[in-house]
Amino acid sequence: MLSRVKTGSMATRSLASTGRFLLRPTMARSLPAQHKIVRSYSQDQSSTAEKETIAKLLYNIGSRKEVEQYLRHFSSVESQKFAVIKVGGAVLTDELDTLASALTFLNRVGLYPIVLHGAGPQLNRLLEDANVEPQYNEGIRITDAKTLEIARKVFQQENLKLVEALERHGTRARPIPSGVFVADYLDREKYGYVGKIKSVNKSGIESAIRAGTLPILTSLAETPDGQILNVNADVAAAELATVLEPLKIVFLNEKNGLYHGVTGKKIDVINLDEEYEDLLKEPWVKYGTKLKIKECKELLDRLPRSSSVAIISAGHLHKELFTDSGAGTLIRRGHKLFKYDALDKIDPDKLRHILEAEDPAIKSGQTSVASYLRDLQQKKVNVYMDEPGQVLAVVTQDPTVADAPAVLEKFVTNKTAALNNVPDNLWTNIKKDHPTLTWEITKEEEDGNLDKSWHFERAEGSLRNPHTGKTLFFYGIEGADKVKKTFDGFSGRRQFSTFAQQRRGYSTQTRKNVGLIGARGYTGRELINLIDSHPHLNLTHVSSRELEGKPLEGYNKEKLTYVNLKPQDLKDHDEVDAWILALPNGVCHPFVHQIEQDVKDGKIQDKSLIDLSADYRFEESWTYGLPEFNREKLAGATRIANPGCYATGAQMSIKPLLPFIQSPPTVFGVSGYSGAGTKPSNKNDPAFLKDNIIPYALTGHIHEREVSYQLGTPIHFTPHVAPWFQGIALTVNIPLNKSMSSRDVKDLFSEFYQNEKLVKIIDGEPPLVRDIAGKHNVSIGGFGVQADGKRAVIVATIDNLLKGAATQALQNLNLSLGFDEYAGIPSQ
Repeated sequence: MLSRVKTGSMATRSLASTGRFLLRPTMARSLPAQHKIVRSYSQDQSSTAEKETIAKLLYNIGSRKEVEQYLRHFSSVESQKFAVIKVGGAVLTDELDTLASALTFLNRVGLYPIVLHGAGPQLNRLLEDANVEPQYNEGIRITDAKTLEIARKVFQQENLKLVEALERHGTRARPIPSGVFVADYLDREKYGYVGKIKSVNKSGIESAIRAGTLPILTSLAETPDGQILNVNADVAAAELATVLEPLKIVFLNEKNGLYHGVTGKKIDVINLDEEYEDLLKEPWVKYGTKLKIKECKELLDRLPRSSSVAIISAGHLHKELFTDSGAGTLIRRGHKLFKYDALDKIDPDKLRHILEAEDPAIKSGQTSVASYLRDLQQKKVNVYMDEPGQVLAVVTQDPTVADAPAVLEKFVTNKTAALNNVPDNLWTNIKKDHPTLTWEITKEEEDGNLDKSWHFERAEGSLRNPHTGKTLFFYGIEGADKVKKTFDGFSGRRQFSTFAQQRRGYSTQTRKNVGLIGARGYTGRELINLIDSHPHLNLTHVSSRELEGKPLEGYNKEKLTYVNLKPQDLKDHDEVDAWILALPNGVCHPFVHQIEQDVKDGKIQDKSLIDLSADYRFEESWTYGLPEFNREKLAGATRIANPGCYATGAQMSIKPLLPFIQSPPTVFGVSGYSGAGTKPSNKNDPAFLKDNIIPYALTGHIHEREVSYQLGTPIHFTPHVAPWFQGIALTVNIPLNKSMSSRDVKDLFSEFYQNEKLVKIIDGEPPLVRDIAGKHNVSIGGFGVQADGKRAVIVATIDNLLKGAATQALQNLNLSLGFDEYAGIPSQ
């Protein structure tokens, strides 16, 4: 059970442009007053580095809900109880700027981590220069007078180096090289000047935080009479945490976590109460890994259950702290989990408390605890709970029906348990016991402690009843007939629509009806071709003012004639499940407004709307339709803003390198003239374009704003139009904040997109635009890196009419309507 739930997606980002950085308004309202304003600068004080730090880190860590949740959690305790961060000496050498950026981010959102660093590699180098050979006894560095003299010098240098790096980022920091730890000799004869910590003096730390500075500590200790002693930094961090009892104890390393000795994969989560004994029996758990797990258990056993340990790299620190999915290895005590096969075996007070506090039906008065438990007595039941009674799951089974899937009747949790991923551990046990399962959630439960995305993550299929607002989820049910039987039992009616992303593509209806408004353009034509070959979609309406009355050619499922639909006409076509708006910018609003008004007035059922213009790409009430980055939110979404063609290619070229960007990337884009549309102009005139290339919108192009907004970091973009018909080439220059090789960059992209069917990573030469025309994927290659390793050049190609428009719209439509994401998209 070494996995962490992967939930959430990249949230829409925004950045104030007034010389002041603020939390998003909704986030700010949810925080205590002292945390609302991140920090204020005058124009002459705010540096480019500070702006880029906030843009990169604040808006690229997870969904807004996740960030708000964790900020409230961390802000609810005293400042010194947020986090102790232990920094290895190698991190100070190799990732100093990355570390300073990460700590600056935490400080900008009102948090004060207490940083304690080591200096082992630096000390070894200076000892070697002084012809002093390091000596160890039982893994402890023997520290003689000469070693101590050098160690004291090294610690002071490294301490000041980190403080100065933070101040370059505009973050006030206070060096505290000594005076925190009081120690006695561990064993003077055996180890020399090595200390065993007896007490911790918090006054210097508290003073630094009161002054608005980050305390930066070393692990040097002192005896009561002032003798400096050397203490292992991990040991010092643990002792400090024992006194402060922080929510987080973070150990930074270069590997970004602990790794499984057999599979080689990173271990996401270790729940000690459930896994510790079995984990230590694993043959691969030995040496440093075994020691670290033991040390973490010993530490956490002395701390409140709310504390946890994170082992992470500096570059991923913010993601580990502020997202459900995390990035490194999270180690926590967790809660012991219990399974009961009868209600009389459960503590009745504990059971009643969780139901009354968290069950929506009982809280609203629809039923009572007594009534629910009385009904449950008649069923074959498994009840799952954690030790403190913060999470409850009730699974029933009908013994009279052969092969009937189990039913998850209740799954409730409080916020504390959800924040600590206890429901995920409970779910693992449920899935072990029940190979097939169905469950329902109400509309009210979609916004609860386990939101809609949590359920979609665990389901293989789902169905939404638009009349009741309930959604049915399932896993483990094989075969279309069994799935249909399950769905029919839920709905009892044929007209209910599928809702979630379904990995197997199951649906109670074989067809959905689609209307296309703006069918005259090149993108409209490509959409017609794709829908014609789609196994589950019927095109029922094609609207074009210019082509009204003419027959639609090239669509083979049925004969259609172009119509000229007005917004007020749409209510007369309630049989349409989804409308695709392939209209120019600024034209869609009347159609969207009319549909939403008709739904509000009860004239029609709600529809899925896919807008191919830029009108709603900056609207938070719409879901941004780049499936490779936003898949979970797109499942079941009914308002989807399809990205721009340039914007799609640019984001896919930049996103894997986002944590490593030093300054704004520059994007040079060249498109075929189909991107200029069908309205005649020089930009789509082949004669004018012959032997020519036309730059346009030299600054402020809509896709420049779109990419900057969605990635949360500024980019510079200049588009050009060329003599070929379709296909885009993008050359993207990305300044890096750390030195990387071409292989590093390519491996990063390969890993980032390893499971994406429509992203192709190209080895060797950069991808060519002539090879992408007519293809449904994005090709990414080049991976050139400047000699100093501080600038990467990425080349991407994309068909502007397909993955840049129509293919992506079909991905979004599939996700919205509950079909397989790639249904109807030709394999390549």
